[in-house]
Formats: sequence, C-alpha cells, structure tokens
Amino acid sequence: MRVLVSGIAGIVFAVAAATLPVQAQAPATPQKVGAPTNRQIDVAQTGPKAALPAAKSQTLSDQQQKDRLNAWTVGLAAGRLEGAPLQFASELARVLDDGDNMRVLPIVTRGPFDNVYDLLYLRGVDAAIVYGDVLDHFKSKPEFAGAWRRINYLMSLFPSEVHVFVRPEINSLQDLAGKVVNFNTEGTAAAFSGPIVFKRLGIDVKATFVPHNVAMEKMKQGAEVAATFWVSSKPLAPFLKGKFPEGFKFLPIEYSDKLEYYTPAYLEASDYPNLIPQGQRIATVSVPAVLAVYDWPKDTDRYKRLLRVVDYLFDRFERLQKEPGYHEKWKDV
Repeated sequence: MRVLVSGIAGIVFAVAAATLPVQAQAPATPQKVGAPTNRQIDVAQTGPKAALPAAKSQTLSDQQQKDRLNAWTVGLAAGRLEGAPLQFASELARVLDDGDNMRVLPIVTRGPFDNVYDLLYLRGVDAAIVYGDVLDHFKSKPEFAGAWRRINYLMSLFPSEVHVFVRPEINSLQDLAGKVVNFNTEGTAAAFSGPIVFKRLGIDVKATFVPHNVAMEKMKQGAEVAATFWVSSKPLAPFLKGKFPEGFKFLPIEYSDKLEYYTPAYLEASDYPNLIPQGQRIATVSVPAVLAVYDWPKDTDRYKRLLRVVDYLFDRFERLQKEPGYHEKWKDV
C-alpha cells in the first residue's frame, strides 16, 4: 500500500520552512525563544506562556480592537456543517483557545477538496484539513507544481471511513453497475473519492451530486437512487438517528492493490447497532486526513502565528485525547 503523505509524523515542524514572499503585517519585535524544533531561532514570542501586554484602562480605538483580535488568530478551513472535519476543527479550536494569545477560527467550506484551493488562495486561511487522495491528486498536476511548495503539514489526523449505503435489492458493489449512486455535493470528500473508488474497481455507475439528505429520501421512495457514498469519520449521525426500511444496509469494500490510496477499515456493530447485527462488521476502506498549513515566509506575522499553533499543540494536545467531550478518534492520532 503506497504511503500517501510520507513522513507526516516526522515533519510536524515543517512549518518552519518558508519560500515565497508575501506582503507581511507589521511584525512584532523579535525575541529569541526556543522553537518547537529545539533550535534557537529569532521570532516573536510564540509559546503558550507568552502573553500580550495588559490592556490599558482607556477605551481602545477601532484600529486597536482590530489589531488585538487579529494578532494571534489563525483561520482553519474545515468542511461542511454535517462533516467530521468541522467537528474536529471546532474541538481543536476549543482546546487551543487562549483569549487574545491564541484563537483558531474554524471555517465552513465546500469540503476537503476545495480546502486546498482555499489554503493556497483564499484570504484569511492559514491551515486546512485535507484528505490524502486529494493531496495526491493536486501533487500530480503540473499546473500546481509551483503552488505545491507553499503547503506544509503539521500532523496526521483522523481516518475517514467510506460508507456505501444501499437499497435492499443491492447486494454487492457490482450490482451498482449502471445504477444511480449519489456522492453528495461537489467539493466534498465523497464527491472526489467516490468516483475514484468505483473507477479503480472497474464499476461504471451513474454518478449524481446532490445533498445526501435529498438522495436518501429518494432511496426510501423508490429505486431511482440505488446508493449513497459517504466519506467521514464513523459513526455518522444520519445512520444513528435515521429510520430506514427493512433491507437497507452498508455494502462491504474489500481492500486490494486497486485501492492503494486508502487503508483497510471496518464498520462495527457498535458503530451502527441498528444497521449492523451484533458480532458482525463490514469491511471498508478509509481516507487519511492531514492538517496542512500555508508556508508563510519567516518574517511575517502569519508565520509566527503558526509557530505559536505548534507550541500550543504540543502543550495541550493531550487534553484532546484524555478529557471528556472530545471525539474518540483523537486517541488514534
């Protein structure tokens, strides 16, 4: 199985590399501090212990308020409201929040595919949650050869499992040949990864790209839509809360060399007790996700903000794994 994003675990500090010039905000006065790489570099105070000067008693001007709110705010492109990336981004923002000293701003986007464009070109975006097969897609495009050097990676994140949910008369992936399979809306992980999976398996389906809630209603009403294809971290709320006619089920996807972009995974009875009988599990594949960052030049404020994000991650990441109220998959990161 090919490794999609090689060396992610070893390049959590790759944010310290910077290449292309951009217009910087007025930098803070440099002070020598310990960087996350254990090397001494000249940057503004970035660590969790570095506090901003105490606010003066007089009322701040509009410009001062703007400077205060933007000084240590990082924009994180996440995904759609119903997707797992936004939940993970929100939890990351919650645990890293430190008032004026650190604020991560999760952004609702079109999905992990468009997050690459947002990271490269959308104002206010410093980081993004993206999937491994999307990264591989962009990396192979000649037109992105230059832009690709402006992306670095902080860490690997959660795996997102593929869910193929079908009507009663469908019993295998091959049964979907020539039938309508919905891949959610354009820009989502399902809309990108789904057609790749079926193409690599040699199964020609009729792809549609409408909201999944619309497609699911059509599945219940008749045979117009045979299946929906989902990519997100289990368990998915629609399958926990929804009521489905008898015979609706998940199809297995057996891992093979044809699916080298992905990793083997399972949907368990504990994930979906109303759809998977106790003691059974459904084979599937998962899509790895990474936290990518823009490679800002070293003398910019936005570069310094990302250094501070790294410091806060080291200082507080354990809370995501041990404290109650956070997604279980943080324990696997």
